[in-house]
Amino acid sequence: MERFSFQPSGAEGCTVTAWLQTQPYMDGCQPRPLPAVLICPGGGYAYVSAREAEPIAKPYFAAGYHVFLLDYTTGEGAKDFTPLWQLACAIRHIRSHADQWMLDAKKIAVCGFSAGGHLAASLGTLYHDERFLNAVRVRCSVSLKPNQIRPDAMILGYPVILADAFAHKGSIELVSGSAEGSESYSYFGLDQHVDADTPPAFLWHTASDGSVPVENSLRFAMALSAAKVPFELHVFPTGGHGMSVCTKEVNSEDPYNARWMEWSIQWLSRTFSFRP
Repeated sequence: MERFSFQPSGAEGCTVTAWLQTQPYMDGCQPRPLPAVLICPGGGYAYVSAREAEPIAKPYFAAGYHVFLLDYTTGEGAKDFTPLWQLACAIRHIRSHADQWMLDAKKIAVCGFSAGGHLAASLGTLYHDERFLNAVRVRCSVSLKPNQIRPDAMILGYPVILADAFAHKGSIELVSGSAEGSESYSYFGLDQHVDADTPPAFLWHTASDGSVPVENSLRFAMALSAAKVPFELHVFPTGGHGMSVCTKEVNSEDPYNARWMEWSIQWLSRTFSFRP
């Protein structure tokens, strides 16, 4: 493994930690580029949760993926598209270094949890949205083009999606910088931004989640279905919010729910036609 941190070109206030595979995978006599997973931990846009960082990175790295962890701006600084701008710059930076890092620029997934799921899904739905692109043009030192920042797949764990009665109010208020019921607040309901070009998605949630209602994943899946976007959805009957990998390591041991991780790896490998 080669591990290092960098600030994405064009973005301030965030850091990306890279875990790069150093053992080459071969196609005949030639090493082949590998797919990547860019992880956005949760934390309600109030902080970045360590429980959804390295514990998530380890299984994807073990499955043969390059892995990147995004430490993005939270709290009062989360408004004005700041975390989304940082994520967009991160994926652009990663793509621009694809040859150097032996990375497949057409196989980059975003993976997020809770508010980090909202962040990941925001890039998947708003990467070509003029409101977002216009907002960052005035503050970004590099050009962000939709084809440079669109993720190729999304993995979303108990994501914040909605900006209505089922919203996680605190997350949406922080990222929008606006009060519940305002137009700016409602804009961040991501189900309304799904279209035929939204990347395929893997979603998982628990039916008993008391913080982010399961309707967030259900409604996003319905929007994907209506747009004919491929998706896989798993709803486990029990379990609280923020289960991460569902192990003792993260204080949420649940072998039944922990199956989501292996399923997501299988789904992503199938979506990317990837075999280590």
